[in-house]
Amino acid sequence: MNVFKDFETRIKQAVEALDIVRDGGVEINFERLAVEPPRDPAHGDISTNAAMVLAKPLGMNPRALAELIAARFEDDADVAETSVAGPGFLNFRLTATFWQRLVVVIARDGVDYGRSTLGGGRKVNVEYVSANPTGPMHVGHCRGAVVGDTLANLMGFAGYDVTKEYYINDAGSQIDVLSKSVYLRYREALGEDIGEIPAGLYPGDYLVPVGKALAEDFGTSLRNKPEEERMALIRDRTIDAMMAMIREDLKALNVEHDVFFSERSLHADGARAIRNAINDLTFKGHVYKGKLPPPKGQSAEDWEDREQTLFRSTEVGDDMDRPLIKSDGSYTYFAADVAYFRDKFERGFSEMIYVLGADHGGYIKRLEAVARAVSAGEAKLTVLLCQLVKIYRNGEPVRMSKRSGDFVTLRDVVDEVGVDSVRFMMLYRKSSETLDFDFAKVTEQSKDNPVFYVQYAHARCASVMRQALEIFPDLDLSPEALASADLSALVHESELALIAKLGEYPRMIEAAAAGQEPHRVAFYLYDLASSLHAHWNKGRDEPGLRFVNDKNRQSTIARLGLVYAVASVLKSGLSITGTDAPEEMR
Repeated sequence: MNVFKDFETRIKQAVEALDIVRDGGVEINFERLAVEPPRDPAHGDISTNAAMVLAKPLGMNPRALAELIAARFEDDADVAETSVAGPGFLNFRLTATFWQRLVVVIARDGVDYGRSTLGGGRKVNVEYVSANPTGPMHVGHCRGAVVGDTLANLMGFAGYDVTKEYYINDAGSQIDVLSKSVYLRYREALGEDIGEIPAGLYPGDYLVPVGKALAEDFGTSLRNKPEEERMALIRDRTIDAMMAMIREDLKALNVEHDVFFSERSLHADGARAIRNAINDLTFKGHVYKGKLPPPKGQSAEDWEDREQTLFRSTEVGDDMDRPLIKSDGSYTYFAADVAYFRDKFERGFSEMIYVLGADHGGYIKRLEAVARAVSAGEAKLTVLLCQLVKIYRNGEPVRMSKRSGDFVTLRDVVDEVGVDSVRFMMLYRKSSETLDFDFAKVTEQSKDNPVFYVQYAHARCASVMRQALEIFPDLDLSPEALASADLSALVHESELALIAKLGEYPRMIEAAAAGQEPHRVAFYLYDLASSLHAHWNKGRDEPGLRFVNDKNRQSTIARLGLVYAVASVLKSGLSITGTDAPEEMR
């Protein structure tokens, strides 16, 4: 049950029933209608701008129109009070019985409360992480992994058919450099003194086991193979080893992809996939032969002062045309991007979301242009950029990892503070903003540590249930029993405020999914936990508000229904973030 959608329907019906609308023949456009929680809870439970946006087409004063709409709710049994504020905002305060019914709905739905049909089953591909398979995951990848994974979970909960995808960048010069680095480690494993790792190669100790494995499997025979054959074998073995390590890193972060797509597959069979993609663009009139102007004050990828095969991307929203085939006949890296998007489109995805690092901002326009050209505007492409993560310990920057050579690894962070702290805190700021991650702060047991605060709220709910069974051992605390309980005792303003916060969950889910803003889930969970803890604290001063009252079985059962509802929403939201909902905390 989405409280705000319910009242949006009621408000539309109220407007359409007005004499001025019914008799005036005015066509009403509700596109700008907003039904939401008021900024100040003192104003009520629901606020709408209906009169503000409809007054002009109806030729009325907004406040006068608001009064007319308010009058239509005088007989609504769920509305306790209506008021008009400011230039014409209309506020509603709902009855206690309405909120009590909502608790019943949540108790019945459990963790499925808030699940939406917003997506309508549309196929969405969320590609995230996609780190080059040249080493272990670092904290920058960590943020993209959490944002992408949570977004995919969120959109799935909101009714989209989501595929989680990882694009393996296993072609190109960085793989050749990686293979040469491993060959050095192979020679080292055979007893050769390789000295310092030359500049330009990968120095990390994580390649040592790969070299040892090659030495164990092939002895000295690799040295005797022709270089092309030797390096091809090393390349395959190295990519397999790196991807196995990356999968383990992701698993430690509770991230599992549905598809791992290899860039090399686009180059297979004479780069057939890339060739077909370019032919398709050519057929649609998006490809021509020409020269690109030199870059202005900076080097441009794949630029050369010769005639090339170019994508006419400026006609589909890009700021410059892009090379597809160089003058020597080789394909550009961008050509593989075109083929990859075409592959996704042919797999039936109507929307593609790329979660990339902040340094990929220059890719947005070109990827959007590819989407328009390949799909003829049928597919939507969105790029979400994740800003940097700065790692601290008690306010001091953390030194680099010895294992990686030059960065802090994802496993370093997860192993020290735990996966729950990492995942939740990576969401506790918009992905477009830089994130400071302090090892000390994310392990504090205080309100200032959001993940602790939210998980403690769920554990507190479980504790209340255990306490109730100690006092009333025969209580039936099944969801069915709680959903059918008499909840009439839930009338205190603090209880109703807590239920109203629960009522915001479905609206938040749809807004976060539509806006592709997974951080909203974390923010909401913190607010809900704050509401629960605040209500708990009121029980210290007012014993009659305590969840468990050994003198009043009926009020206890009603409040346990509320506790179960809160626990269900916390568990649901934590599941979307990929974070555990503990029954107790030590």
